[in-house]
Amino acid sequence: MSEEQLKAFIAKADVDKSIQDKLKAAKSPEEVVGVAKDHGHEFTADKVTELIAELREEELEGLAGGAVPKDTTIPCGYNW
Repeated sequence: MSEEQLKAFIAKADVDKSIQDKLKAAKSPEEVVGVAKDHGHEFTADKVTELIAELREEELEGLAGGAVPKDTTIPCGYNW
């Protein structure tokens, strides 16, 4: 359930600038979870951290292969 909720929230945030702004201001996975909960989605901070790790791995694999990765960002600054 947690992964499906995360994906649904990402889809919602992709088209909602107010959510994007809140996510950009988030300083931790726990804050991302709080924003999601405010918008009716529940998942764990571990799922957020896991997704970020997967995205970074995909970006690195794309760079190692000489390819430019497609947009693999989630709508937050994830600099934590």
